[in-house]
Amino acid sequence: MGFLFNLCASYELYKALSLICLILSVLCALFIIIVVMLQPGNSTGISAINGTSDTFYGKNKSKTLESKLRTLTVICIIVLVVLMVAFYLIQMLLKVG
Repeated sequence: MGFLFNLCASYELYKALSLICLILSVLCALFIIIVVMLQPGNSTGISAINGTSDTFYGKNKSKTLESKLRTLTVICIIVLVVLMVAFYLIQMLLKVG
């Protein structure tokens, strides 16, 4: 009887971990979408059309913000990949057990 209880408890644990991985993956994917939407485009010739001139401070300020957003995007994508691999492994353990 103890074996059956342990089997049910481990099944519930795997289900809970699977649900947690899935929810975190969805949140991470939404966060990636938001961060990518916040990143500026790569349009360098547009400023010449409207006549604005970039200052040194303005260029460096946008570059640091742009580099932070790119770094945040890469980190979020790595976290999403790790969560998806964990979700896959948990699903494989559920099928075996």
